[in-house]
Amino acid sequence: MKAMSKVLAILAEGFEEIEAITPIDLLRRAGVEVTLAALEDGKHVTGKMGITLHADANLSDLNSDDYDCVFLPGGPGVKHLRASDRVIEIVLKQHASKRLLAAICAAPTVLHDAGVLTDKRYTAHFSVGNELAAILSNEKVMLDGNVLTSRGAGTALEFGLVLVEQLVGDSKSKEVSDSICV
Repeated sequence: MKAMSKVLAILAEGFEEIEAITPIDLLRRAGVEVTLAALEDGKHVTGKMGITLHADANLSDLNSDDYDCVFLPGGPGVKHLRASDRVIEIVLKQHASKRLLAAICAAPTVLHDAGVLTDKRYTAHFSVGNELAAILSNEKVMLDGNVLTSRGAGTALEFGLVLVEQLVGDSKSKEVSDSICV
């Protein structure tokens, strides 16, 4: 059994709720410590569909070196992630240390902006396909080394279970999957 894993989930205004909440829920069911970090000031972050989450901390107050995985949900809020030098810095540090990077929907564009998708197999939402020349648009979830990507809200469950598998093992992923009747 792997030791307790820690995930940093970065939330920006306009995040896609299913893509954020589903993987976070699955990770917590598996015993993973997930820190919700608000990109902007304040601890309340409102998603695309008007659901407001209470973050645990502001991103500026956290040390990203403390996490086994950095998770970026998609949605219109990705524009804020892409515009943040701090997010790009965190992605680059995470990648350089060979720790897991997870991005869903439009969020793989953040990884692209940071240059970490070079020579990687990845997928993303079709709406950003014009920016991602090597997108594998028919794949629901892609894991290549330390980079995990997924297509969108409809693939959030599968993406979350792969995250659990990567962080705490196949048996825990199966246990969580069975417990929610997948």
